[in-house]
Amino acid sequence: MSLSIGIVGLPNVGKSTLFTALTNKGGLAANYPFATIEPNVGVVPVPDARLDRLAEIDHPARIVPATVEFVDIAGLVAGASQGEGLGNQFLANIRETDAICEVVRFFGDPDVVHVSGKVDPQSDVETIKTELILADMGTLEKALPRLEKEAKRDKAGAAKVAAAKKVYEGLNEGHRARTLDLTDDERVALHDLHLLTMKPMLYIANVDEDQLTADLPEIDGCAPVPICAKVEADLAELDPAEAKEYLEAMGLEESGLARLVREAYHLLGLQSYFTSGETETRAWTIPIGAKAPQAAGVIHSDFERGFIKAETASFADYSELNGEKGCRDAGKLRQEGKEYVVQDGDVMHFKFNV
Repeated sequence: MSLSIGIVGLPNVGKSTLFTALTNKGGLAANYPFATIEPNVGVVPVPDARLDRLAEIDHPARIVPATVEFVDIAGLVAGASQGEGLGNQFLANIRETDAICEVVRFFGDPDVVHVSGKVDPQSDVETIKTELILADMGTLEKALPRLEKEAKRDKAGAAKVAAAKKVYEGLNEGHRARTLDLTDDERVALHDLHLLTMKPMLYIANVDEDQLTADLPEIDGCAPVPICAKVEADLAELDPAEAKEYLEAMGLEESGLARLVREAYHLLGLQSYFTSGETETRAWTIPIGAKAPQAAGVIHSDFERGFIKAETASFADYSELNGEKGCRDAGKLRQEGKEYVVQDGDVMHFKFNV
């Protein structure tokens, strides 16, 4: 599974600059609204030092990291839910992503105009929150007559109508759907409406360089990820050794991309496991709590359907004992069955028969 994140924000908050730096793709960046007309898409490797260690041990022909897809979407303005700016096109693009990442302007560069004339992070957040809420209310207003009609033919549909009305009331009070007290059944019932405010939200604080290690105020109840788009742009031009030196000089342990991806994995309840050998060393993304057959199915559906067992070692053991043979000799290579819950960093080899 590949993670897809929509990067959103008001015009001129640094979205496209950040997207260009994160993906090294060269998306159009300009100091005027709607520089991004079509959504730019960039697929980038998930930074994970464990892959390098596995490659040192197994000397594979290739290394394949997990990936994350970033979608840079045109700047949103007040009234987008009613079609202002690029309105409906913008909102349609968000519906395709797993999570929404809002870039909020904290930097003070006077040469970059702010769409509302001043730098006010909380106001920016409220503007976009309001537009997403209004868009979802519009979705529900259109859907409810259909749902009520279906409920007359199918009693099970009554629960869906009740859930939709409950969410509409919450939205009308200014709450995002994801923050409402919904049951699992209610969330499932509303899934095919693809409500924007039901999606997980991450916030990036696009800061000046001297704010990278500062404590920032919470946004909508969660801590934003501080990233300086200019620093990320500089890092994108450097080779790995130079980038490491640059980060150390800045007093940072990792890039903004690494912090962002880690937070996104945490938000969405994801983790990585590995397969490694002479052919390739590869990271695979799975939900936390996935059992061994589910993890095998990420590689190929046949692996899940015909699952027999999984030879498994923890990354720590695999690294310390220098690979599969060392783990086997030390009794650290386990034979796990269908009920095994995969742990982050497990190194696995699946046995299956179809």
